[in-house]
Amino acid sequence: MKSVEEFSEEARTWLDANASRRPVDAKSGWGEGSDDVSIFHNLAYEDEKALLDRAKAWQQKKSDAGFGAITWPQAWGGAGLTQAHKDAFEDLEMEYVTPDNHETFSITQNLIAPTINLMGTDEQRELFMRRFLRTEELCCQLFSEPGSGSDLASLSTRAERDGDEWVINGQKVWSSGAHFAEWGELITRTDPDVVKHAGMTVFMLKMDTPGVEIRPIRQMSGGSSFCEVFFNNVRIPDSMRIGEVGEGWKVTLTTLGFERGNSTRMHRIGGGWREIRALGEHFGADDPLIRQKMVDVYIGERVGEMSGLRTQASRKAGAAPGPEGSIAKLAWVQQLDRVARTAEAILGPRVTADTGDWGTWAWTQHILGAPGYHIAGGSDEIQRNIMGERALGLPMEPRADRGPWRDLPR
Repeated sequence: MKSVEEFSEEARTWLDANASRRPVDAKSGWGEGSDDVSIFHNLAYEDEKALLDRAKAWQQKKSDAGFGAITWPQAWGGAGLTQAHKDAFEDLEMEYVTPDNHETFSITQNLIAPTINLMGTDEQRELFMRRFLRTEELCCQLFSEPGSGSDLASLSTRAERDGDEWVINGQKVWSSGAHFAEWGELITRTDPDVVKHAGMTVFMLKMDTPGVEIRPIRQMSGGSSFCEVFFNNVRIPDSMRIGEVGEGWKVTLTTLGFERGNSTRMHRIGGGWREIRALGEHFGADDPLIRQKMVDVYIGERVGEMSGLRTQASRKAGAAPGPEGSIAKLAWVQQLDRVARTAEAILGPRVTADTGDWGTWAWTQHILGAPGYHIAGGSDEIQRNIMGERALGLPMEPRADRGPWRDLPR
């Protein structure tokens, strides 16, 4: 196996040949290029589709060169290298101007592909892994429902068996990128007569299957990243089932563990220290309270990076995703808020109206988007419960929902 240093030299050479470098000094780049610090995309459908096409083309170009699925086995088109190699490439890639990423990429590559790799059949791995890692096809999560958000195990979307197929009826909500995804990981209720954490089953659903209706939801930040999805007698072959019948909660927890663990590289969404530093340098940060806020952003980003290193070391040792993912996710959300409050303090009234000034009004996309991640991937309250019960060994909260799902109040 080539060393990280050798790999980095090859990656640098390839990036130099295929992308242009960003300005080294954040201040010197003020007013140049895009000032986008959005957390959720605020684009027309055609523009967002074009963004996705550019990002997919870049991912496939990287994959062809051996930089697209660095830690994955060569059998799935990966490079078979270590997390350290992947981190080195991602750090280098940030120095270059590349197509913007999209939340469906992370869902596809970092959540659903690993879940299928761990819990899918050989046929499912053969069908999905390569195309998902290359982002030839994209995925969404079909988890939350209007009546079961944080309490995901209370979901009511039904799947009833009909020979070698399952018939699905129900509704999901807050499904990021569902209107662009070719596939969805769908958790359903298959047995209403057992306790709510049992009797669930997970499937991979082709999103253009007859009976599937997707409706984008307009957010307060202006975009339509989330969707509600309706199922009317949708038929899924049993070959698309992940895991055993009735053991869907285990599959779901696996995906959620990957989701929370993926919150460790905090600089990937919205604004961060680099943008806050440029903002402070341009508009001035003479107020000691503002400087303290800026320092807190820097500290938060560094702590997040160190937390990420701990999670990576755990994965390298072969450990399954655990409660440390909840710690990382909660810290990440707090950092998004910290960045938003600091930008508000520096900009003052400049953030209240679009005057056309570069790097000002654009921050509303971060400020209005940050609250969404207090819910996405499990609410803050759920993360604290996980940390208290599974990491600290505190007593579980009293529960009155231990009977059969059918008998629970809704």
